[in-house]
Amino acid sequence: MDFKVTGTRDGITATQMDIKVDGLSYEILAKALEQARLGRLHILNLIEETIPAPREDYKPNVPRIIKFNVPKDMIGAIIGKGGETIQGMQKETGATITIEEVGDHGEVSIASPDKASIDAATAMINRIIEVPEVGKTYKGIVKNLAAFGAFVEILPGKDGLLHVSELDWKRIENVEDVLKEGDEIEVILKEIDPKTGKLRLSHRDLLPKPEGYVEPEARPRGPREGGDRGPRRDGDRGGFRGGDRGPRRDGGDRGGFRGGDRGPRRDGGDRRDNRNFHNHNNEGGNNEGFDHNNGGEQQY
Repeated sequence: MDFKVTGTRDGITATQMDIKVDGLSYEILAKALEQARLGRLHILNLIEETIPAPREDYKPNVPRIIKFNVPKDMIGAIIGKGGETIQGMQKETGATITIEEVGDHGEVSIASPDKASIDAATAMINRIIEVPEVGKTYKGIVKNLAAFGAFVEILPGKDGLLHVSELDWKRIENVEDVLKEGDEIEVILKEIDPKTGKLRLSHRDLLPKPEGYVEPEARPRGPREGGDRGPRRDGDRGGFRGGDRGPRRDGGDRGGFRGGDRGPRRDGGDRRDNRNFHNHNNEGGNNEGFDHNNGGEQQY
C-alpha cells in the first residue's frame, strides 16, 4: 500500500493512495491516518523552530517575476521610439521587460535573476508613468540653462522651469554661477499651469529662510509710452483705407479712381498723347514705320 497524507495542525488537506488489494479495513485505515497525523505534527514542530513565520520576501538572489498594470496611454512612453526606452531599461537593469495591451490598460511583466534587478526596472517604469504632483520634492537633472533660469527634468520626459529667483533666498545674478548642465538638484513642484501644463519649480523653498528676510517688492509696470498704441507717427492707423490716402509726399494725388489722368509724366510729357496716337494708328491695322520710343515720328 502507498498512502500519502498532507495537511496542517487543523486537519488533512489532501491524500493519495495506491493499493494492490481489493480493499482495506476500517481499523487499518484509521491507524494509517493517525500515524500520518503524528508524523505531520512532528515535522511542523521542527519547521516552526527554524522559521516561525514565512519570510516577507524571497532571498535577494532568488530569480523572480512580477506583473502589474499601467495606464493604456503610457504604453508608448514605456516602449519609447523604436523600442529605445524599454531596451535601455533592460540593458541597464539586466531584467527582461514585456508589455502588452490588455483591454483598457497595459500589462507589464518583469523577470529578473535577483531582487535588485527587478526593483530597479520597476522604479524606472514607475517614474515614466508618474504624474507630477504639486508640493512633492524631486531630484532633478539640469537639462538646459537660460538667462532667466534652468530647465530641470524631474521625471523622464517631464521638465520644469527653475527660475533664477527660485534658486536661493539671496540674489543670484547669473545662473551659470551656481548650475551647469547635468547637475542634480533637489526641487519642489510649486505650480502646474492649468492652461499650458508647464511646471514651475523651486529650490529656494527647500532651504531655510534667513532670519529677518523680507521679500522684495515687485517693481510696478508703468503705462506704455503713448498709452494704447495710439495713432501712427505718419497718420491714422484705423479706418477704411480704400479711399483717399492723403496727398503724396511729392504733391501728387493718391486717392480716387486711377483709370483716368495720372498726372504729368516726369519727363514733362502728357501720358495720354502717345497712348491716343498709338490707338489711332492701330485702328487701321497699319503701324509700319511707327517708332513708339520716338514721340510718334515716322521712320523711313
